[in-house]
Amino acid sequence: MDFSIAAILAQDGLTSGAIYALLALALVLVFSVTRVIFIPQGEFVAFGALTLAAMQSNKFPQSATLLVTLGLLTFVVEMVANLRTPERRRSAVPAIALALAKFVLFPLAVFFLTRTLAGSTLPLVWQVLLTLAIVIPMGPMVYRLAFQPLAEASTLVLLIVAVGVHFALTGLGLLMFGAEGSRTTAFSNARVEIGALAVTGQSIVIIGVSITLILALYLYFERTLLGKALRATAVNRLGARLVGIGTTQAGRLAFVLAAAMGALCGVLIAPLTTVYYDSGFLIGLKGFVAAIIGGMSSYPIAAIGAVLVGLLESYSSFWASAFKEVIVFTLIIPVLLWRSLTSHEIEE
Repeated sequence: MDFSIAAILAQDGLTSGAIYALLALALVLVFSVTRVIFIPQGEFVAFGALTLAAMQSNKFPQSATLLVTLGLLTFVVEMVANLRTPERRRSAVPAIALALAKFVLFPLAVFFLTRTLAGSTLPLVWQVLLTLAIVIPMGPMVYRLAFQPLAEASTLVLLIVAVGVHFALTGLGLLMFGAEGSRTTAFSNARVEIGALAVTGQSIVIIGVSITLILALYLYFERTLLGKALRATAVNRLGARLVGIGTTQAGRLAFVLAAAMGALCGVLIAPLTTVYYDSGFLIGLKGFVAAIIGGMSSYPIAAIGAVLVGLLESYSSFWASAFKEVIVFTLIIPVLLWRSLTSHEIEE
């Protein structure tokens, strides 16, 4: 291996690591706030990529239909919850009206807008925005339907539910998008020559967006009231509830951010690799390895671990391409052994 090949592999590793960093941060955020190991994170990656690919093929993305279906189910659950007890019935009308707007009217507006624009050629920016408008709202809906009723359950129960949600979303992905893979148009076709290394514009976009989002998340958690409320919930759920922070709202917000990062990752990687309905699981699993390196609690270490995973995957593909996945996932074993020997025992 000469320097030029090593530089090309490093570029690929950093690009992949930037994607895994966003997924790792999303997994750490969701676990910290809700104790859910969010295995379906990868499905939002696949939904984002395939929804954008459908729009670029002038097809109607069936994920918009899924959004309306999830919204209607969520609205029914919210309405039943607000009418269940006499105490809640007294203030049920405003809550039901808000739920109607969020879970029925907004998804229907997105659905009809997508249906209207399905056959037209939109600028790439509008296609991406419409994709995010379709996929991101699914995050809090999935939380309301699958995880919020079990918010006080053990981590093991939540993990089992997460596995079930993963299989359900994977099956729905096959039903909506079919078994064929898709790619999308690159954000940029520019190439920057640095010696013998040619840096693609898409790689620059991915790394730039990832760094921007990481900085934005840092400022969000450090400077905003909602961000501090999420941090407080992550540190101590009971203490956060005692001082008036709504842990249910914090959980929904965590799932919104996780769905947003997953969908955006799918939009970013779709021009680089063919994405199938089940591709998100493997991509999300590599983000999970990075999150484990961070102990499912440290954002900076998880981001560093994601870059390590990306570089390890890239160089493994050169030296032993048939075993690159094995090498990447084997990385989790020494990390778990080290953490089990050095961490204090926790009941969870």
